[in-house]
Amino acid sequence: MTATTGTIDGTTLIAWGFQPGKWFGRALAEANRLRQAGADDDAIFIALQALQPVETLLRTNGLPYGVFLDAEGELERANLAAVTAHMDALMRVPTIVAGAVMPDACPSGTALGTIPVGGAVACEDAIHPGFHSADICCSVAITVFARKDDPRRILDAVQAVTHFGPGGRKAMIVPDFAPDIDATLQANPFLHGLGNIVTGHFGSQGDGNHFAYVGHLSSSGQPALVTHHGSRGLGAQLYKRGMAAARRHTQIVAPRVPAHNAWLQASSEEGQAYWQALQFARSWTKASHFAIHDLAARSLGNAVADRFWNEHNFVFRRDDGLYYHGKGATPSWAGFSPDDDGRTLIPLNMAEPILITAHRDRKQALGFAPHGAGRNLSRSAFLRQEKPGLPEGIDVRFYCGKADLSELPQAYKNAAAVRAQIDKYGLAEVIDEVIPYGSIMAGDWGQDAPWRKKRR
Repeated sequence: MTATTGTIDGTTLIAWGFQPGKWFGRALAEANRLRQAGADDDAIFIALQALQPVETLLRTNGLPYGVFLDAEGELERANLAAVTAHMDALMRVPTIVAGAVMPDACPSGTALGTIPVGGAVACEDAIHPGFHSADICCSVAITVFARKDDPRRILDAVQAVTHFGPGGRKAMIVPDFAPDIDATLQANPFLHGLGNIVTGHFGSQGDGNHFAYVGHLSSSGQPALVTHHGSRGLGAQLYKRGMAAARRHTQIVAPRVPAHNAWLQASSEEGQAYWQALQFARSWTKASHFAIHDLAARSLGNAVADRFWNEHNFVFRRDDGLYYHGKGATPSWAGFSPDDDGRTLIPLNMAEPILITAHRDRKQALGFAPHGAGRNLSRSAFLRQEKPGLPEGIDVRFYCGKADLSELPQAYKNAAAVRAQIDKYGLAEVIDEVIPYGSIMAGDWGQDAPWRKKRR
């Protein structure tokens, strides 16, 4: 070996018998850190042996997985074929030990092996940012009001205090869900520098299938507000940073694994930092939901009688030590989160009741239930084939003025069929419903975007 003084470089490592590769940068940093700390070459050599990667290969054949989706008709069969093609490829990823497909599953990307909406996988010592996607902690929250009220008045109040569409709020709300948010952001490499988004996007709902929905409980007639959104720009930036780190790691340990299936080693320092960042995003999103609800409640002068929430786009760690990733899948097991009270929400579409469910923990489904927003056609394909109309009998509003026709009920899977399959496969127990009065969605906010005006 070389002498125990001076800087260690790549030539030194090659002379010691190490194979050069993308891991050399990390190895050189560690080797020189150890040398400066006084370690001799033998100790450094042993430490680098532990760092040298052993390639983790894709499985030759994918693992079997549970399918809880019945297909009737040509469109549904084509959708199921696409979903299973993605899952067959996905289940070759070496970190995955089990998988399942929910009744509302549909593809969420074109690259083979992209986890579908309604897909769930359990992974060993691995967090896959691509399996929760950029809409981290997309979730549903309900507030039940103490006093009966005019539902139109409630919807008006919500419309006045929420924000849909790109960017954040004009009138910002300062988050107060954690004792020292700035210190948390500063200390975590995945959150550092995101303070403006944390504040600016708080209490906003984005676009797409996110909504504010007003109705009443079937059981008691009490009015209820349900909101649906994720962690907005915070989640998008966290996902971007997480994917970059995951790809760096996976290029070293499993370069043949597709980039969209990259992972962070959960037990590593970087993996733990990402896990903590996910928990921050979760707390932020929960607080963001209820900040909107509280503003509406104060405007109405109506007290809060009950509230709860649940995410359906997140990573969970169960007692078996595995990391359970749900992409558009609702957890349905006791203690899935610190604030679980045994109830979850499954929305279907704006014209249908939102289901309030109790847990069933179907093992073959990895303990998940659907989140209710699956499609048989992509947005663009739906609009090419259909000319949908606004549903009758409910108050439908689009925050940005123009209707987004790809979000109308006809764009989604048959609600009765999804609910029947929840019952058939024992994925959750429906214990109550929120009967719809009306809802607010972002609408087609891009219709008047500058590039579209120029083209016209």
